[in-house]
Amino acid sequence: MEAIGRLVGGVAHDFNNLLTGMVLCSELILTGLPADSRLRRFAEEIRSAGGQGAGLIHQLLAVARQRPIESRLLDLNQSIVEVRDLMARLIGENIEVVAELAPDLGLVEMDPTRVQQIIINLVLNARDAMLDGGRVVISTCNRAGTLHGRRRPNSQVGPWVEVAITDNGCGMDGETRARLFEPFFTTKQPGQGNGLGLATVHRIVVQQGGNIHVESRPGKGTRVVVQLPRAAVQSDLTKVQSVASDNTTQHSRIQPKRKSKSERSK
Repeated sequence: MEAIGRLVGGVAHDFNNLLTGMVLCSELILTGLPADSRLRRFAEEIRSAGGQGAGLIHQLLAVARQRPIESRLLDLNQSIVEVRDLMARLIGENIEVVAELAPDLGLVEMDPTRVQQIIINLVLNARDAMLDGGRVVISTCNRAGTLHGRRRPNSQVGPWVEVAITDNGCGMDGETRARLFEPFFTTKQPGQGNGLGLATVHRIVVQQGGNIHVESRPGKGTRVVVQLPRAAVQSDLTKVQSVASDNTTQHSRIQPKRKSKSERSK
C-alpha cells in the first residue's frame, strides 16, 4: 500500500497539472464566446469534466497522504452549514437531508477541507444507496465513551465529538461491510464510482486519531458513525457556536437544488 501510495501521489500531481491547463483553456474559450453561442455548452462540458477530474485527484492525494494539513479549531456544526449549498446540488430532488445538530457541540482540531471531505463523501454514499429517493439524517453530539467500548490502537482517549450519517437506503451485507474502506473497492457499476470516497474518509479519521463504525443490514439502511477527538482547548466554543446558530437550527432540512428547465433537458 505504501508503494501504491507513492505511485498514486506522483501520477496524481502530474495529471493535476494537465487538468489545470484544460480548465484554464476552457475558461478562456468561454470568455471569448458570446452568450448565445452554441459552442458554449461544449466549453462548459470541458470545464465541468476538468473540475470532476480535479476532484478525483483531490481524493487520490488524500489517500496517498500527499496533501498538506492545516489544522485549526472547528465546530462540526458550522462545517455542515458551510457545505449545505453544495450538498443541496448533489443529493437530488427525491432525497431529503435533515440536520440534527447538538447546540453544545465541542470543538475539534482539524483541517477544514478534511472535515468537508468526511461529510460530503458520507452523504453522497448514502445518496447512492437510495436510487428511488429517501431520507438522510446528519446528527452531531458529544460522547464520553468510544464506539461499542472499543477504540483503534492509534486512536486517542475521549472525550469525542460525534457525527453520524443515517440513511434508509438498500443497506449492505456483512461481506460488503467488511471491505467498505478498502481503496478502489466499490459495488457500483463501472464508470459510476472509483472506490476512493470511503477509503478517504477512513484514512482521515484514523490519521486524526478517531473511530469509525458502520451499522447496516440489507433493506434496513445504513448508519455511519464517526468519532473525532474533542480539542483540549475549548475557550472559543461560545464564539464559534454563536456563528453556527445564526445559520442553522437544531433540526434543519437541506433542500435539494431544483434544476432549471435547461438543466433538465440535458
